[in-house]
Amino acid sequence: MMAPILKVENLSVELKTKEGTSPVIDNLSFELNAGETLSFVGESGCGKSMTALGIMGLLPEKISRVSSGRILFQGEDLASVTQKRLQEIRGNEISMIFQEPMTSLNPVYTIGEQIGEILRRHKGLNRKQSFLQALDLIEAVQIPDTKNKIHSYPFQLSGGQRQRVMIAMALACEPKILVADEPTTALDVTVQAQIFDLLKELRVKTNTAIILITHDMGVVYEMAQKMIVMYAGRKVEEGSVNQVIKSPAHPYTQGLISCVPHLTEKQPEVRERLLEIPGIVPGLTSFGLNKCLFESRCHKSVEKCLSSKPDSQSISTGHQANCWNLGK
Repeated sequence: MMAPILKVENLSVELKTKEGTSPVIDNLSFELNAGETLSFVGESGCGKSMTALGIMGLLPEKISRVSSGRILFQGEDLASVTQKRLQEIRGNEISMIFQEPMTSLNPVYTIGEQIGEILRRHKGLNRKQSFLQALDLIEAVQIPDTKNKIHSYPFQLSGGQRQRVMIAMALACEPKILVADEPTTALDVTVQAQIFDLLKELRVKTNTAIILITHDMGVVYEMAQKMIVMYAGRKVEEGSVNQVIKSPAHPYTQGLISCVPHLTEKQPEVRERLLEIPGIVPGLTSFGLNKCLFESRCHKSVEKCLSSKPDSQSISTGHQANCWNLGK
């Protein structure tokens, strides 16, 4: 078997707060293969985006840092390389589609100029060459009226078109890894489907590995091969999409899946009530505690959950969960 293109080992990220330093990512490990899509799921504030920023070397300066662990990209530890080396990799070999394109695109430059800048910076193209390749990229992400749109500013495009521009920018240098952080936030379902179809098509054509961050279990099932469930900065379950969605082991994963509404032909008076997970994600100051951080919201909690951090338990080949009460 080929070595994974990305291997994260025992990654911990610390964030400074008024109350002190908290581990927003706590001892996270996973692997990503070329041409594979790995999805991170969990509620807001569970560490999904911080994981992505840690991989990209984009953690907020002065208030956060990688405190331990390794981020091995093709064998090179991104957690210990220089900023110059990170700049060579970022946008070139590893790219990111950010959550909100309107705040990620520069409002005073045309989309053609913004795509062209990436090509000139990483590929050494001149202005004419970068313009022609930017045209090809805009056409590849299926933005209509390409020759006119390349001269447009971000505010002149629709939300779906701006997101397609972000994808074009991310794919400009044919990266080996694409990080997609909620790439369809605030888009209608039709445009969402188009964006995901485009990502799947590009993955197949270029063998690009994708890290997909989302709240939508339907998207996970359609897009990803593997998934990791995050809670309060920790990985609580990992496995193939079929394993985790069809046989969720951790109470938190079970709760997330139970929260998803399903179409049914049952009469209103006999339909099952949609379940919910009580409570909220704990504050940052609780993230480093030696206990199960889901305990206060869990119907299976026992005394051990209050005094010890759960170990990873194997459920089946490739499927693990961190819980003291699996199968009970």
